[in-house]
Amino acid sequence: MITAEPRVFKTHEKKRHGKGFSRGELKKAGTNMTEALKLRIPLDPRRRTAHEENIEAVKALVTQKKAERKPKKLKPKKEAEPKPKRPKKAEKKSKK
Repeated sequence: MITAEPRVFKTHEKKRHGKGFSRGELKKAGTNMTEALKLRIPLDPRRRTAHEENIEAVKALVTQKKAERKPKKLKPKKEAEPKPKRPKKAEKKSKK
């Protein structure tokens, strides 16, 4: 399984692990929140910053996950068997 940990920059160039990528980072990487959720990319909607390091990580992660995703297998359609014809009902006898 492919994972990427977002980095959050603190004062004096210190880095720590973040809870997820920000919306701005996803937008600059060319994806959106719904696609990121489908690909199980961690998101942190509270973050507002967009760091270049994280944008590159999101781009790489999205391309790897899309390549890893298996196409859905479609079941072949069953050919419909011809239905047997019903015999026509006898004409109703008219009452005299």
